[in-house]
Amino acid sequence: MIDTEVKELEELVTTMRRELHQIPELGLKEEQTAAYIRKKLASFGITETHEVLGTGTIAVLRGTKPGKTLAFRSDIDALPVKEQTGYAFASKNPGKMHACGHDGHMATLLGFIAYLYKHPEKIQGTLVFVFQPAEEGPGGAEMIMKTGILQKLGVEEIVGLHVFPDLPAGKIACRPGAMMARNAEVIITIKGVSTHGAQPQLGEDAIVAAGGVITGLNSILARNIGPLDNVVLTFGTIHGGEAMNIVAKEVVLHGTMRAFDDAVYDEVVRRIELLTGEIAKGYGCEAEVVFNHMYRVVDNDPKMVKILEKVAADYYVETLPYLIAEDFSMYQQEIPGMFFFLGIRDEAKGYTYPLHSSQLKFDEVNLLLGVQTYVNLIAGLNEN
Repeated sequence: MIDTEVKELEELVTTMRRELHQIPELGLKEEQTAAYIRKKLASFGITETHEVLGTGTIAVLRGTKPGKTLAFRSDIDALPVKEQTGYAFASKNPGKMHACGHDGHMATLLGFIAYLYKHPEKIQGTLVFVFQPAEEGPGGAEMIMKTGILQKLGVEEIVGLHVFPDLPAGKIACRPGAMMARNAEVIITIKGVSTHGAQPQLGEDAIVAAGGVITGLNSILARNIGPLDNVVLTFGTIHGGEAMNIVAKEVVLHGTMRAFDDAVYDEVVRRIELLTGEIAKGYGCEAEVVFNHMYRVVDNDPKMVKILEKVAADYYVETLPYLIAEDFSMYQQEIPGMFFFLGIRDEAKGYTYPLHSSQLKFDEVNLLLGVQTYVNLIAGLNEN
């Protein structure tokens, strides 16, 4: 049940979400967003703050009751998406949108802090609030960990949430262990020899080779990886050629790769590097493969998940794992952590668009369940 004191935050949380929604900014350029957050923190009486990575902010509340040092994280960046929601409070920054719900994450965490400002008796130990830039890239979580600030503050456990349109409003979803995938960007450059399109025998066609590479690499998933090992390899862009009557001398493929298991991930990387070069040679071309290894598996601490299940009670469901990626995983490399989904799907209102959609919409009242869950986790995690 959502407490009356949390329900009273609805107007504040709604206002903050809508104000933040109007000022979306890309990773490490969140100047307006950072200024907004810092102003709100000051209004809530937060006196201990640390600025990180230019636009990141870490706030700290130290209670009088003994307890753990717990961190709660919100990402703050947006996406290069042209908004098509029809909201009266739509983005004022052209070509940028909070299409992944980070405005909701910030409003939830700020609402949580506002609640604690009015109810300091709920604070146990030390609470750390991480407003992290650049989740969408290049990965602010790892960058924050490298500063050493969370280690210096003595963070023992870290928690985060993500609004999720696959999950009905009014539900919390999580699972122990692997919940979200490890990912990499894959860039393949195929180099051939150009010639006149009417004399293809005098050249080496990079476009034909690229077709062979795409087809061949998909055989890795079908024949070299176990059927129960979840892996995705998707090429989202292909660029090449100079004119319709010239055999292409170069093609560049950009793709993404996802896996839950590190050993499987490493095997797919090895086979992509091997097969790409050999297939290209078969067409008389050369190939170069570059991997940008991004985030790790979101691997939830089982004990923390048990506590979430207890405090969320009837709101809780166990989710299936998803091959989407999240840089919250980079905190979990050093700190026990838990990441959970907050349902926002409302089919009656047509709020069913996926994350990263230009039409992503949700009701702010759903964020109150996130605030309540954070409040409940203070006591729950300190019982462990």
